Parts: sequence; structure tokens; C-alpha cells
Amino acid sequence: MKIIYHGHSFLQIVNSKYSILIDPFVTGNPKAITSIENLKCDYIILTHGHGDHISDAMAIAKKYNATVISSFEIANYAEKFNVKAHPMGIGGGFNFPFGRVKLTIAHHSSSFPDGSYAGNPTGVIISMDGKTIYHAGDTGLFYDMKLIGEMHKIDCAFLPIGDNFTMGIDDAVKASEFINAHVTIPIHFNTFDIINANPEDYKKKVESIGKKCRIINIGDSIEI
Repeated sequence: MKIIYHGHSFLQIVNSKYSILIDPFVTGNPKAITSIENLKCDYIILTHGHGDHISDAMAIAKKYNATVISSFEIANYAEKFNVKAHPMGIGGGFNFPFGRVKLTIAHHSSSFPDGSYAGNPTGVIISMDGKTIYHAGDTGLFYDMKLIGEMHKIDCAFLPIGDNFTMGIDDAVKASEFINAHVTIPIHFNTFDIINANPEDYKKKVESIGKKCRIINIGDSIEI
């Protein structure tokens, strides 16, 4: 299984049969180096409704006949665009053809680009090909991350470090301790000046507490 980092919070998970996007953000992303034409997928998972997480989701879903997986409110929103959608609730899990998806809590706001209510924000745990991935969304630090780590053997945890709208570096280091993943990878930083952060600082601090960290450049990937 390969995980491609497309910048900001946008991941693409690919195996021999499926391609899954998480929070696709290309249009309006000054750091994007890909295009919708290169993002063929089967499923799109959305953690919340902000434009820097769903801006391209409906266009991609319609182009490739992909299914959107998200909260009840975002699934209803997707269906207004004649996009297939599967609604879920926080704490709930579901077995899809590619693997299992479970939504977790996340502490931040969520609204659609027009300002309307987009339900509660989430993180997501994906179990696929014998591996488990945790994408925390735009969350702040919360103590229940310790439960997430205790109840799931996380192989890769993707944590925001950009501060201002999400956890900053120090809180993300504490999150990495709670989650206890095999490796943590920083996301949601340096897309805009207001979320500038040095991922090398994060990596150094994570490794100082005995945890593994990898930094993935935009467009690069890891195999797990």
C-alpha cells in the first residue's frame, strides 16, 4: 500500500485495487503540484467541510464516479451535487470493499464554503491491507487521543502541526506520544503564511521522546 502526500492535509492511499483520497485540496492551494486529471479514485473521505479540505471533492467524485465518505451532513451536501455518498457518525465504523473506516472526534470548527453548518468535524481511522492509518483532521490536542492509541495499533498517524487553526508543534508532539503510532507524519503546515511551521523541529522533538517521525515532501509517497 502506498500513501502519497499531496500537500496540506490531502492524502491519497493506493493499493492494487483501490485509490482513496482524503481531504482533496488542489484549487486555491498555492502549493499544489497535481491536478484533478491525475486524481482518479474510487472513494473520497472528508474530515470536515472547510474549503481547504473539500474544495475539489465534488468535482473529483463526479468525474470518476467516486463515493464520498463523511459525516451525515457532508454526505447530504454531496448528494445535492448528484455525488454518491455514504454517511457516518463519530465513533461509528463501516466495512467498505477496500477496508474499514471509523470516524473519531476532532476538536475544531466545521462549515461549508458558504458558511452553512457542516456537522461535527472528525478524524478518520482506516484499516486496509492489514495496516491502520489515522488522519487527525484539523484538530487541537485532546486527551482521548490516548484512547485511540490504546484501542488501535496505528501504523501511520498524520497530524497537523501548523498552529493557529490546529495543533502546533509541541501539542502535536504530545499527540504523537498519546497515539503511539509506529510513525507519525506532519501535515497541514506551510500552505499559507499563517500556518508556517518547521517540520524538522517537529521531527526532532518527536524523536527526542523515542518515537519515529517521517517528513514527506509534496508529491512524494511512502510504502507501508
